[in-house]
Order: sequence, then C-alpha cells, then structure tokens
Amino acid sequence: MNKFLHISAIAALLFAGVPSEVHAQWKTETYTLRGGWNAIWLHGDATHATPAELFADYPTVLEIWRWNPNPDQIQFTDSPNSPNATSSEWTIWNREDPNEQVLSALIGQSAYLIRCSGTSSTTTQVSIAQRPRPPNATWLVSGANFLGFPAATDPGPILSSYFASFPIAVNAPAKIYKYIGGSLNATNPMQISPSSERLDRNTAYWLEAATVGDFTGPLKYELPGSDGLAFGRTRNVITVGITNRTSSAITLTLSAPPSEPAPANQTPISGPVPLTRRVFDTATGTYTENVLVGESTVTVPANGRINLEFGLDRSQLTTSDSALYGSFLRIKDSVGLSDVLLPTSAQRTSPAGLWIGQADVSAVTSNVPGSPGATTARSFPLRVNLHVDADGTTRLLSQAYVGTLAYEGHPSGITTTEAALDPAHKAHALRVVSSQMPLDRAIVGSGAFAVGSSLQHVVNIPFDDPTNPFVHAYHPDHDNRDARFNPLPAGVESYNITRRITFTFTADPPNGASATGWGTTIYGGTYAETLEGLNKDPLTVSGTFVLRRISEIADVTLTWPPPLTP
Repeated sequence: MNKFLHISAIAALLFAGVPSEVHAQWKTETYTLRGGWNAIWLHGDATHATPAELFADYPTVLEIWRWNPNPDQIQFTDSPNSPNATSSEWTIWNREDPNEQVLSALIGQSAYLIRCSGTSSTTTQVSIAQRPRPPNATWLVSGANFLGFPAATDPGPILSSYFASFPIAVNAPAKIYKYIGGSLNATNPMQISPSSERLDRNTAYWLEAATVGDFTGPLKYELPGSDGLAFGRTRNVITVGITNRTSSAITLTLSAPPSEPAPANQTPISGPVPLTRRVFDTATGTYTENVLVGESTVTVPANGRINLEFGLDRSQLTTSDSALYGSFLRIKDSVGLSDVLLPTSAQRTSPAGLWIGQADVSAVTSNVPGSPGATTARSFPLRVNLHVDADGTTRLLSQAYVGTLAYEGHPSGITTTEAALDPAHKAHALRVVSSQMPLDRAIVGSGAFAVGSSLQHVVNIPFDDPTNPFVHAYHPDHDNRDARFNPLPAGVESYNITRRITFTFTADPPNGASATGWGTTIYGGTYAETLEGLNKDPLTVSGTFVLRRISEIADVTLTWPPPLTP
C-alpha cells in the first residue's frame, strides 16, 4: 500500500518550513575493499543510483548489507553477530540473487557491510559519488553501535585521542571491532586496541559500549537540518552552532571548497555558493560580512560553545531561476582529529516551486432582490495547489506528488501523476490534493505570481465530466442519456460550468495580522471567483487566500512517460 502524506497531515511542516528537495553538493569517496567482508561508512547520500548501477563497474562486489539500528535488539556481547538475512537490522542487496535485492539505495550517515570476491589479500578500489551530510550518530545502550566518524586523514587520529571527550565508548569494558576481509569467523571482525588503532573516516566500526548519546567527534555541530546550509531561494542567514566537548580550546580552520560536477541525470551545478561570514561588531552594533575566500580561523573555548553566522551574496547568483549552486563549508580542527564537510546550497530568489494553501470564501453575491448582503455566516475553505515554473508560468493543480522520480538517475522532483514516481521510493512521496478541483488538471494561468499583481485561472468543467455537480451516474435524469440511452448534448440534463478564479497578491496579510516571511515564503491576498453555468446568471464569490511554499523545485512532470525529444 502506498503511503502518501495528505495535505492535512503536513500543516505543522508548512509553518516550520520545508527544505528544498534539490541537493547540490557532490564528493567522490574511494574505498579500499578486500576480498571477503568489509565495513564502510557513507558520509553522504548515494541515492541517485541503485546499488546495481553504483557497482556496475565493480563485479567483485557481491553483497551489500545496510545496518538498521534497533534500540530493542542486543546484537552482540563478546563479538558482533554474523549478518542475518532474516533480521530487520539488515537490508540486503545481493548481486547474484534477485530475491535478496531489497536494498534499493545507499543513504548517508550509515554503515554498510560489503562482501567481495577473492581473498583478504586482494583489494578493489571502489569510488562512490555522494552528497555529504552533516555528521550524525545515535548510540544505543544495547551496545549495537555500528558507526563511522568524520576523522581527519594523513594520518587518522588514534582512537583513544578521538574519543577522549567520550571515553565510555573506548574504555574497558567497552570493545571495538573492525572487519579485515576474508570469511566471518572468530577473528573477523577483529577486536582492536583504541590506544594504537588509527581511525579511518571511511570505515565503520562496531563499538560495544553501554551508553546512549549522539557523539560524532570532539566537536558537535548544530544546523537547521540534514541539508546543512541550505539557503534555498529566500534564506539569507544560517547559524551553525559548534560545541567543544574537550577540556582544551580548539582552533578551527574554515574554508569553502567547491563541489564536484553532478553525476549524469542529476541537476547540474552552476557554481559554488558565494558564502559569507557574518561577525557582529559590538563597538558599532552592526555586522561585518565578507565572502569566505581562502582560509580563516576561529577558536572554540574549552567545554564551550560558539555560534557562527553565515550568509551569501545573492548578487552573484546570476543564472536562471532553475539554476542550482552548491559547495561546502569545510571545518578542520587544529589538533588533527576531525575534518567535516557541511553542504551548502542556494538558488536565485524567485517564487518558483510548489505552493499549497487555502482560500476562505466569506462572501457570496446574491442575485435575489432585497438580499441582505454578501457576507456568509462563516467562511468556506477551498484547498489550493499552485506550481510556478522558472519562467514564471503558474499552474493550478488538482494534485501533485513530491518525491523521487522514475527518470534515470532518480532525481527528486514534482509530478502531477503517480506513474512518474520511482516505485522503490513511492512510499516516501508527499501527495497534496485539492478536492474542489476537477480530476487530473494542470491549468496554466495568466498574470504574475508577485505582490501587487494578480493571477487568473479558468477552470472548465464539461457537462459530462464526472465532477460536474449536475452529473449523477445512477440517476436517469442526470446521466446525460435519453430514454434509449443515447448521449444527450450539453444543456439538456447537465451544463458546462466555467470557474473564473482571480488571486490578487497583497503587500500585507488581508486580515491585518502579521506573518513572518510574507511576500517571500508566504504569499496571499484576496480571492475572487465567478461561476458560470450553475445558474442563469453568473455567481460571484470572494474572500482571502494564503499560500506557503513546500518545494523550491521549478520543474514539474505533467505526463508519463515523457514525450520523446525530436
């Protein structure tokens, strides 16, 4: 059963703000795999391709097992259990067995077991393009902790030094294991000594420690979400909180390296994000803001916390509204323990994307002589879905899906048809529906989606449309057929209906209330509609409307399969 999240269930998300589904930062990591069993840690998402596609050039890779932490399951006491295909703690892709290919994508901040052909003395270099994600870990009191860490390289830090601020993870009776290739046996995975072993950032380790926590390194990073510094189309300032868990001050080096080019069939990157560092000057009471070029440093006090504020120079985002900018904020500590890549992304300011909201009809103009007025006893809600293209074209939608598309490369996107969704990720798609619209419509409007402007959409409902209120499939007087069941034309049993809708955008909320983000992340104004065909005279209703953007993706898939390119 498909699990779509109905519009009424995402109201909380609308007020909190929903991040863009477009990701814009790429980095290729290379893993050295031995014949037999290996454990790797993915710092980023590789969901743009299936395991079969990712490892098509590496036939020695036979199986991939993703660890799914379960806080109610004790996985090992003296040593880790062997992977178990029947356990919910593992999701598998087996090259040689189609029945064991449940693992459809490699997500970031996760541990994976990989079995390769050959012996432990043979090695394969496997490169995986991925979108780095901020450090994240959940420690389970059961001791079933299969984790990796954003450690520095050349060389990696000694485990005991890295975990000095979280000693319960490595001090006895805690135990640490790593896979060394070859068959699974009493010595593989092998227990290692934290006082001599160097931490490899691309390796996943079993850590048996009876504790809970979120430790990923000596520094803890707090960001708005898993997309890192995602400025989108409207954000101008993002704060990164950094906590020093150690008893010594640590100096951090900041830089902004570019992203690699996007893989085939992924949204191309137009350039790096023009990231700026904002520093408050207490003497003048103002901020200084400088583009982050080269390297700069900042010190976090012992057992202390600082907030770093970052902005961007939007004047440098000069390409089209659909263009995507992506790069990284790299943070290295001065003691050689950690090296963190935080993704950054931005798009030009525009109303492009998917907007959902509600029109509240509070007035109905009466044609009855002597009518007391137009105001209704209470307003009637009409759900509204609008999509704005990069060129400003607006479409009034009956429904829309936001999720992973079935295109090659499996990009995130918006579609009006369920068939365009990738079946493997359909359960995670978001569906929004407007019940007051006829079925399966994407109606192009005229005008402009902008404060001070208005949009007009004409909704035609044919006399024989299933959603026409005059039509009743089981009533002989409303089925558009005569006594011999021959089709009848319009105007006999049912009528063509035309709805002429106008959205007029106002500079302030029409009800006089204040709304943070009005004119950027929230739009609204006055609503007017004229209905023709319901009565001999046109009927006019009016009220107000409010829209909130839930996706900044400027493209929408209207048909599936897509039309062939000539």
